[in-house]
Amino acid sequence: MIFRRTQLSGAWLIEPEPHKDERGFFARTWCRDEYARMGLDAEIAQESVSYSAQCGTLRGLHFQRAPHQETKIVRCTHGAICDVIVDLRRSSTTYLKWQAFELTCDKPVSLYVPKGFAHGFQTLTDNAQASYQISVPYAPDAGAGFRHDDPAFAIEWPLPVSMISRRDAEWPAFRDALAEE
Repeated sequence: MIFRRTQLSGAWLIEPEPHKDERGFFARTWCRDEYARMGLDAEIAQESVSYSAQCGTLRGLHFQRAPHQETKIVRCTHGAICDVIVDLRRSSTTYLKWQAFELTCDKPVSLYVPKGFAHGFQTLTDNAQASYQISVPYAPDAGAGFRHDDPAFAIEWPLPVSMISRRDAEWPAFRDALAEE
């Protein structure tokens, strides 16, 4: 596997190294030992899948509050998505910065999202599916999020939002959430 740094501290793109032959290819997409050698969280407690029927569907921005913060490894398994992460770690040099990544089923690149990041994505195709490997079990009471159109982040989503859940549309703005602390 090839580990490529992103612009955000601690986040990585991981590319498989395919072994090709007349049948197609075979590639490893996750290896606990290689992740550990890179100093990355190599714990996986659960795997989830997300399916969205309509292009332009937006999911996020989600994160888990301490002590249930989670590392995610995200890969698009059908169609294409614009995956966005936002660094929420106050001590980070990239605090409140965001970066977008186009993930497609045609190029099986994974995005490593460390603890302390908000995560969301927008589908770029109909029938898009994403797979998540997650470091800790989901804790519903620790689930949180921020608005996808929050001016504190000014994320440039590639498409108009065609569909969003009521919950995601009603997340607070970042500055409002800070005022409540």
